[in-house]
Amino acid sequence: MDPLIRLQEVRKTYAMPGGDVQALKGIDLEFHEGEFTSIVGTSGSGKSTLLYLLGLLTEPSDGVYWFRGRQTDVMDDLERSRLRGREIGFVFQSFHLVPQLDIERNVLLAARYAGAPGNGVPLERRATELLERVGLSHRFGHRPVELSNGEMQRVAIARALLTGPSLILADEPTGNLDEENGAHVFELLTSLSNDEGKTVIMVTHDMQLAEKSRRVVRLRNGEVIES
Repeated sequence: MDPLIRLQEVRKTYAMPGGDVQALKGIDLEFHEGEFTSIVGTSGSGKSTLLYLLGLLTEPSDGVYWFRGRQTDVMDDLERSRLRGREIGFVFQSFHLVPQLDIERNVLLAARYAGAPGNGVPLERRATELLERVGLSHRFGHRPVELSNGEMQRVAIARALLTGPSLILADEPTGNLDEENGAHVFELLTSLSNDEGKTVIMVTHDMQLAEKSRRVVRLRNGEVIES
């Protein structure tokens, strides 16, 4: 089966006042549909850079990134934006919810960055279904300030799923959560991979969680040392 994602000799270099910094050094990786991968490594190893590159939030300085067999570096900005909006969902450590909006409207924000509703279902109905899916039906009408950290992260996951993406990118999704809520969020991400066939790629410092995922990719100084 062809991979969902393939990286070939991908490098990312940042120009800094003190000289160039190589964040990624010739990365060769493949990710398949339905796979749950944890990316681990010390601070500065290139984990977040790799995740942002996979999410089309930054471009490689060299090398090639294929998504569903399409070479992303030859796409124009509009093509990349459409691909990101329809195929990729993001879950961040800090939730990034709008405090003035209730949880339903926070989930619906994802539609601004996609070209079409997810799975052909009306957006409002899909937002409601997703909030029920993550166990927040009792919180309809509530704003982020009225939620726990664990509940806010579940809203963020529902938002990431609104457009029916095939790829979920999670950057330290349990970093601001206690152990119990962190385990709940991890189980939710695992179910998206196992039950719904989503490809989940999670950056984490929590090795106990990482070792429960199907695959671990370990980075050191911008290079893959285990995959």
